[in-house]
Order: sequence, then C-alpha cells, then structure tokens
Amino acid sequence: MNLFIFAATKVLRIIMITHESSLDNFTEQFDFVLNNYSNHGMSISEFENIILGGLGGSGIGAVLAKNWFYDKCPLPIETVADYHLPKFANNRSLVILNSYSGNTEETLQLFSEAKAAGCSIIILTGGGKLKELATIHHLKTYDLKGGYQPRMTVGMGLGFISMILGELLEDDQQPVIRAIRDYFEENRNRQKESATQIFDFFKKTIRKKFVIVADREFAPVAIRFTQQLQENSKLEGFVNILPEANHNAIESYTDRMDTNFIMLYSNNNERVSARFDFLISHLELENNIILPMQIPSFTLQSIFDVIYRLDWVSVMLANELGSDLMNVPIIMNLKGFLSDLEITEG
Repeated sequence: MNLFIFAATKVLRIIMITHESSLDNFTEQFDFVLNNYSNHGMSISEFENIILGGLGGSGIGAVLAKNWFYDKCPLPIETVADYHLPKFANNRSLVILNSYSGNTEETLQLFSEAKAAGCSIIILTGGGKLKELATIHHLKTYDLKGGYQPRMTVGMGLGFISMILGELLEDDQQPVIRAIRDYFEENRNRQKESATQIFDFFKKTIRKKFVIVADREFAPVAIRFTQQLQENSKLEGFVNILPEANHNAIESYTDRMDTNFIMLYSNNNERVSARFDFLISHLELENNIILPMQIPSFTLQSIFDVIYRLDWVSVMLANELGSDLMNVPIIMNLKGFLSDLEITEG
C-alpha cells in the first residue's frame, strides 16, 4: 500500500507541470541544457554520416536540427522515426537517440540495431530502459529534466542536439543558446501577445482543419505545429512545402475551402517568396482564411521563437475547445493494444 501511495504521489507531481507552466517557464529548458551539457569528445572526422532517432515529442528536435544544419554540416544527416536504421548504418555512423520516457519501443529497437552495426551512440533520455542500456554500455548520455509531457521538451531536445552537433563541427553553440535564453526572458510577454493575436484570428473558424504551407527552412516548425494541434487541440493539421506543393497541391485549391491556412516562410529565396505571393493571392480570390507569417530571419532563435508562439496557439485552441491538453487517450489505447499483442505473440 505504501508503494502505491508513493507511486500515485509521484504521478501527481509529474502532471503538475502543465503545458501553460511549461511555456511560462520555457527558459528553464535552456538553463538545463547550458548547465548540464558536457563535451562528448568526438570529432566529425570519425564519421561518414549522422543518424538522429526519435519519435513524437522526442523526435521533433531531430527534424529541426537536421534542417538547421542543412547547409552547415558536411556529413549527411538522416532522421529516423521508425523501428529500423537505414542499411548504410555502420561503424562510421554516429547515432543520436532521444526518448524522453526511455521506453519508446521504436527507439529501443534503433538502439539494438545501432549496437549490432557497431555505430557510435549518444543518448538523450529522461530514464527508463534506454537509460539502463546506456549505463550498461557506458555510452555518452545527456539526462533530460523530468516532469514534462514529452511534446513540451523541444527546448531540451533541440538544445542538446544543437550543442552535440556544434561540438562535432567545432562551432560552440553555447553562446547561441544563451542568447536565445536571454531573448526569451526579455520577450516572453510579447511572444504570448503575438500568440493571442494568432488565436483570435482563427477563433471563429476554430473547428476547420489547418494547413500550414511552409518553405524548406520552416517546414519542420510547421510539422511541429501540426503535431501540437493534433495532440493538444485534437484538431487536424497538415503541412505542404514549397516549391514542391506548387507542382501538385496547388491544383486542389479551386474554391473556398474548409481550411485555416497559415503561410509560414522565410525570405531566404526570392523565387520561393514569389510563389507564396502568388498562392496567397490565388486563395484570397475565393475569400479563403489565410494568415501570412513571413519570418524576417532564419536563425536558431527565430526557429525557437515561432515554435514557442505556435505552441501557445495550440494551448489556447485546446482550452477554447475544452480539449484535454494533458492526456492522449487514443495514443495510450494504441500502446496498450501493442503491449497485449506482444504478450499474445510471445
């Protein structure tokens, strides 16, 4: 009975970190990265490729990092949100795995395959089986601060991976992370006000599906927002990426659509910006609901900034709809189903 009481108390303590408090105290994640990062001592010359593995809230940091280092890292970076590593993984591969719970079954399978292939492995985790395996095999591990919902840990996930890859490239990211932390501390109220304005823009059409049209630079941020819409607000969210979507999806935009459009893009490519101008004008002809978000600069700070504002939007939408922010019952039912399936097959 005492064990049950202790466990129940622990669960209650964990869920006290709400989405709102996670966002209100977002700088704590940057502080945690800065205070807990230690050198891994690896050199980029040791490797032929880098593989970032993780799913959901533990995987989005990898997708964001791959995109940020797109034109900075001379090695190919692959992200894996699946059960299996690519065939090219070998003893010249660096595999970075992130599982906040430490018990994500796909990530544990990736760990097993990385060990079998002789890959170098770095672990990010909050505990669980992955932490146990990392300890047994004496692997470089970055512990993540507990008590959050995994989808609210992007500050730690992207922060640590940026530091890891920065060290590989001999480009210390600590000053960058510290500057972002200070920016958030100074602008938190302004960022939340911006999120409120976005929420108000869509308040009357809240139940329509969301389509975020993004350029290459901000596509992972768009993916992040759709994930938050789906888990937090229980709303449909989809991403189209330009210029590719101008070669197909644009032909489906033929009338007034049951859609909330967000145009999320940088000004890095004039030709892509011109495509957004055309698409916005085309959709406006039928009085579609469109929020243009052209971000003046594409930096790690602007990535975090837009993520933060849109995270707040997903929370505001959820609260307006009365959605359960903290719980994901269908996902939990799926995990239970898979667990029972494993027992049956065993």
